[in-house]
Amino acid sequence: MVDTLGVAVVGFGWMGRVHTQAYARVRHHYPQLPLVPELVTVAEEVPGRAEEAAAQFGFASTTRDWREVVADPRVKAVSITAPNFLHREIGVAMAEAGKHIWIEKPVGLTAEDARAVAEAVAQAGVQGTVGFNYRNAPAVEAARELISSGEIGAVTHVRIRLFSDYAAHPEGALTWRYERERGGSGVLGDLASHGADLARHLLGDITSLTADTAIFLPERARPTGATAGHSRASGGELGPVENEDYVGCLLRFASGARGVLEACRVSVGEQNNYGFEVHGTKGAVFWDFRRMNELGISRGTTYQDQAVTTVYVGPGHGEFAAFQPGAANAMGYDDLKVIEAYRFLRSVAEGTPHGATLMDAVHSAAALDAMARSARSGTWAPVDGPA
Repeated sequence: MVDTLGVAVVGFGWMGRVHTQAYARVRHHYPQLPLVPELVTVAEEVPGRAEEAAAQFGFASTTRDWREVVADPRVKAVSITAPNFLHREIGVAMAEAGKHIWIEKPVGLTAEDARAVAEAVAQAGVQGTVGFNYRNAPAVEAARELISSGEIGAVTHVRIRLFSDYAAHPEGALTWRYERERGGSGVLGDLASHGADLARHLLGDITSLTADTAIFLPERARPTGATAGHSRASGGELGPVENEDYVGCLLRFASGARGVLEACRVSVGEQNNYGFEVHGTKGAVFWDFRRMNELGISRGTTYQDQAVTTVYVGPGHGEFAAFQPGAANAMGYDDLKVIEAYRFLRSVAEGTPHGATLMDAVHSAAALDAMARSARSGTWAPVDGPA
């Protein structure tokens, strides 16, 4: 028997659209899912944007006030894709109202924010999924299995990179993303949060780190109207960029492994250059998001001059079989969010978490807080575990 689940989307920028499209597609790829998401309402404060979303995707109603979603008995689950500074307030309110939440990273501005949402979810007995989408790539899941099986030996070190040019243009508008009070820690929360999650997902807990940060474009023009995504503005009043464009970080893991995590949002010539290189005592594994469905693997007993083989992931890896029938048939970014939607809805249906949870967000946020502390002090900082 298939039941319907009333869902709402709060915040309809690019990510709100991606969540909505994932709801629309999820049962195309997972027909066995016992829940059919029903688009009940969309909340967006920018005039006209919610109405456009309803017309395109079929939401039954619209609102400019997310608080109306809290009080709506039709809504049983909510996607929270609003700006970072609203994550805590909205997340806690939705959980306390008994609504399951699928919330985008970094879940607030600090580990304290993420922890507050995690506690609200736990106390309410609802499910909470977090948007760490890169861990959903079948190649990443294959890499994790390879590492945990010991096929590359004991992990010695990892390098994780997240380079993008989305903020590289000097006319990029001074939106909430660049304000400390509303955007939090800049590229730390935006990109390094994914890196911290991947590091822990692949190698286990990070115990301490040392970090350096920088702002390379110190001023931007204030926008004169509503913005979406990474809009440009020129000729407006200049204001200061308050949070980080760049972070470079050395990591120590509980296993004894070492790592390097580097993220930058103003990297000219780099478009979504995200990936990792994990080295062990017997081999290595390499992944590049731009070649999302491939893994570079080195394993064996040669050690010196050991070859690297390219493997195309296929139906035996992760959730690949739900999308393509054979290896080297490409999957894309939006497919990762469909996987996330599936795991969220499965969590709701079964009452058991599947995929990234609020506690994963707390771990990631604790690493980001440690990066910020280390950058200020110039010393190594411990990464605090969840309380």
